[in-house]
Amino acid sequence: MSFTIARTLDEALAALAAGARPIAGGTDLVVGARHGKAPLPADLVAIDRIPGLAEVTVTAAGITIGAAVSHHTLEGHPLIASTYSALADGSALVGSPATRHVGTLGGNIMNASPAMDTGAGLTVLGAEVELRAQAGSRRVTLADLWTAPGRTSARPDELCVAVHVPTPAPRSGSAYLRLEYRRAMEIAVVGAAAAVTLAPDGSVAAVRVALSAVAPTILSLGGLETLAGGSVNDVAAAVAAAASQQATPISDVRATDHYRRHTVGVMARRAVAAAARRAAGETIAIPVNRSIGIGAAS
Repeated sequence: MSFTIARTLDEALAALAAGARPIAGGTDLVVGARHGKAPLPADLVAIDRIPGLAEVTVTAAGITIGAAVSHHTLEGHPLIASTYSALADGSALVGSPATRHVGTLGGNIMNASPAMDTGAGLTVLGAEVELRAQAGSRRVTLADLWTAPGRTSARPDELCVAVHVPTPAPRSGSAYLRLEYRRAMEIAVVGAAAAVTLAPDGSVAAVRVALSAVAPTILSLGGLETLAGGSVNDVAAAVAAAASQQATPISDVRATDHYRRHTVGVMARRAVAAAARRAAGETIAIPVNRSIGIGAAS
């Protein structure tokens, strides 16, 4: 086994072209190897010391988040907490404090778990991932990136270097919450994120909802355009029904498909309600789960 520490992006891309696998926090890679899910790669290249990959940058179009930005940084970042709240909500629920300090957004995305806590929030916020190789770079939507549990459309020589998130429309808010059995070192039984834009009269001008842990990849709900103009309560109820209908969950040791199908509707409705409250100017602390009493008891 070889281990290389890349000091520049060019060094990292050269290592990937030669067959190495990138590592930053290593939280998923090490745990997966210990549980026998996959052996450790023969060659690793560390990317956590490359300048620029751990920065959050404000751009004319929104924000750019480096792939090596930690969940701890995201949950406490003032702009992300206030404007891209669903991402902060999800980051605050990842693993334990130790995991959040070393685990990275890029690693979470490229691990491609359908139960990830950042994926649904990024989806409703319209994020795109920047993949770079020696031959050049490209941007892909999350829907095009995730192809199956643990699989992406990225080539072996491509590195996730950044996530680009557009500026939300005025009077917009977002939220992510999950059903959980305990408060630490947990993954979502089901999860839901919502982004809501309110019209001046308080009705819903636009709504986007994405679900976690109920399909092979993060599931973006379809057919929500027809809900524009409805009240928050009516839209939330319609979203709940759509979530339960469109979900395709499995049964496993953590929950049955029937239980997941019901509870994801509940989570989706609550996500819409919380996002609408934020869109109206109300402050709900990060994460929503803790602030409004959803999830495991203390």
